Amino acid sequence: MSNPVPDEPVERDGAGVPDGFQRLWSPHRMAYIKGENRAASDGPEECPFCRIPKLGDAEGLIVARGELVYTVMNLYPYNSGHVMVCPYRHAADYTDLGLAETAELAAHTKQAMQALRTASGAQGFNIGMNMGGVAGAGISAHLHQHVVPRWGGDTNFMPVIAGTKVLPQLLSDTRDLIAAAWPAGQAAR
Repeated sequence: MSNPVPDEPVERDGAGVPDGFQRLWSPHRMAYIKGENRAASDGPEECPFCRIPKLGDAEGLIVARGELVYTVMNLYPYNSGHVMVCPYRHAADYTDLGLAETAELAAHTKQAMQALRTASGAQGFNIGMNMGGVAGAGISAHLHQHVVPRWGGDTNFMPVIAGTKVLPQLLSDTRDLIAAAWPAGQAAR
């Protein structure tokens, strides 16, 4: 799969000069980079993270609700069981959160990890936030923390070569499993 780099750089039409980097091309990501299908404004009236809590739990794919934050399934998951913890308040930056919001966001993140271990035997996690569009936030106007469960060998040729992510069950079914495993009786119904 790897192309050996020639001793002498060779110019190729449209390909530039070989530089020793191996690249995986994902042209489908260009739509995301260009912002296609994003809300027309950054205001709460068009924000999906402000709209979702107004829906029923199953309809909005909400796993658990707290007083200041809620946990929801990601519609475009990196892995099966990928959830996001969002404050109800429309805030763009982590530093905009109050102490109580920050504490509950952290508590929901821990509870999501516990629920995902119980529901699916997750062996590890990627947890993080992308602050701002240039940092990769798809919805930069409303803070959200990703909790992505991981298992040994969970990346295979399908997403890398075929550009296809295989999810073993419907998001609504995954939501039901995680909600049922949510600790401390705070899961959504």
